[in-house]
Amino acid sequence: MKRFYKITYSTLLILTGFGLFQTVQATDGYFGVGYGAQNKGLAGAGSAWYKNSLINGNPAGNVFLGNQYNLGFEFFNPNRQYTITGTPSGNPGTMGLAPGTVESGSRLFLEPSLGANWMINNKSSFSATLFGNGGMNTNYKTQTFYDSSSQSTGINLAQMFLGLTYSRKIAEKHSLGVTALVVYQYFSAKGVATFDQMSEASSKVSGNGTDNSTGLGIKIGYMGQLTKGLTLGVNYQPKITMTKFSKYAGLFAEQGNFDIPSNWSVGLAYEFSKEWALLADYKRINYTGVASVSNSFNPQTLATAPLGSNNGPGFGWQDINIYKVGVEFSGIKGWILRGGYSHSDQPIPSTQTLFNILAPATIQDHLTLGFSKKIGKTKNSVHAALAYALPASVKGYNPLDYTGNGIPNQTINLKMNQLELEFAFTF
Repeated sequence: MKRFYKITYSTLLILTGFGLFQTVQATDGYFGVGYGAQNKGLAGAGSAWYKNSLINGNPAGNVFLGNQYNLGFEFFNPNRQYTITGTPSGNPGTMGLAPGTVESGSRLFLEPSLGANWMINNKSSFSATLFGNGGMNTNYKTQTFYDSSSQSTGINLAQMFLGLTYSRKIAEKHSLGVTALVVYQYFSAKGVATFDQMSEASSKVSGNGTDNSTGLGIKIGYMGQLTKGLTLGVNYQPKITMTKFSKYAGLFAEQGNFDIPSNWSVGLAYEFSKEWALLADYKRINYTGVASVSNSFNPQTLATAPLGSNNGPGFGWQDINIYKVGVEFSGIKGWILRGGYSHSDQPIPSTQTLFNILAPATIQDHLTLGFSKKIGKTKNSVHAALAYALPASVKGYNPLDYTGNGIPNQTINLKMNQLELEFAFTF
């Protein structure tokens, strides 16, 4: 069995190295609601829960894990659509969209993750993990923006993180951790060449194939027991500066820049009995620190701030606050049962629905369930998590179509829901 695990682990590493890693979910904005099957079963709560810290958790928790290997496979089914209401005005200088509802055709994805933690001594550990942070993907089988060069419209953004973590106890039940992050992301866009005329680099807006970008970052964390049964966890990841998407320098603000926004979490874990634990987290994602994500699309400013310029339009996303709670029950021999709920602010303002047809990340609420089961008398375990992202929508107007009185002529309604199923093994 151990030989099988090692072979599987190595195979996944090789497949990942060849670029078969897909990360296109959109949940907490375009971040994942949780990372790893154990953490996802708790809706992402766990900044103060070392047991689930290996896959993009609080780096301070890894020193309490012991030697551990983790393999995970996630299947997720995002359902995205937009609805245009109102007949195009046809007025000069306007761009009315075809009325009706259009659904994105890409609906099923597979995403692996892997991690390993090695104890250096009884006070410190080293970990290596590979995981998808998130992404955005749409594939509408229509010429949404009347781009004659493409029969379909959409984008594909994926992000992969390699984390190398050093975790150390600073007291018996207190620890610090730091993770060095190596980030790779890729992006492509199609069906948006109509916006060439609004860009400072008209040949670098759409249909240029897949471009990639890299960057380096860090994540730091603290974990400590405040009193018997009550643990505090805090972690922070500063903004990661990425190389630019040069093939799409006319689409993204700052000549193709697409950095990873800063984010931080603080959480409590309370073990109020040997069988029950309650977890609560607050998370903040600062999307406004990245111009290509947060700059607003405003037709009145395009003359002085075209697409691709330093102040050029983006998706108009706002910073979001996220609240997560989870509960874990270990009262059945060999089993651990989990449940969780997560609620976030809406990142997309109602005034920014036009560009967000490409990235309708409207989700705000998640319900999750999960379990872990020991395999026989070994230390090996199998884990599973099911996460349902409740339907959410944002309704706004088309700023490129208006009546003679300057009144918006069309409405745009973005809608999304998502189902995720993840399996993992630890050994």
